[in-house]
Amino acid sequence: MNDYSRTGVDSRKQAISIRMSRSDVRHIKRLAQRLGARDSDVIRFAIKLMLAKLTPLQDPQVRGRSLVPVFLECAPELMRHFELDAGRLSAIVNEGVEEDRRVEPDDIQLIAMSGIQRSYLQLRVPSLRGGHAANGPAGDHAVGQNGDRNGSSAGQGGDDADSIEQSLRRYLFDKYLHTNGTGNRAGSGS
Repeated sequence: MNDYSRTGVDSRKQAISIRMSRSDVRHIKRLAQRLGARDSDVIRFAIKLMLAKLTPLQDPQVRGRSLVPVFLECAPELMRHFELDAGRLSAIVNEGVEEDRRVEPDDIQLIAMSGIQRSYLQLRVPSLRGGHAANGPAGDHAVGQNGDRNGSSAGQGGDDADSIEQSLRRYLFDKYLHTNGTGNRAGSGS
């Protein structure tokens, strides 16, 4: 009997055992009940969702600035769950990477702090508070609570943390994903 599907993908399934807190089991049961599904369906969905988000981390050749989106999406959860610090994060991202593809140490620190120590992040990067400091990493890309540029509501109430996070994301995406590594826009030729 062939264990591979028509697409060449291994279709065999394997049972695994995982330990979960009672609270997590209750949450899974509530989700399953609400969705009209089995508990195992909810668990499989959660695993597939996590694997999809972390796909680049599965490839040891993907390093440096190519991992920025993964850590912008999942940094707080990854940092807490796996007890990663900035040093370990730097090794995961930059180990064996040529200089022009590396993520700067200060930016590794910002990623590590995002979602964990937002108040320190605000102190460390003043322009992320919604200001328009030309010398700050966010520059004129400050984002307001509704995601609009130059948002005047940044820095007010509970939306301040979201604005800071959005500004950090924009800064890192602009710096590492929308440039050719020299600070010039990719494809601009300048």
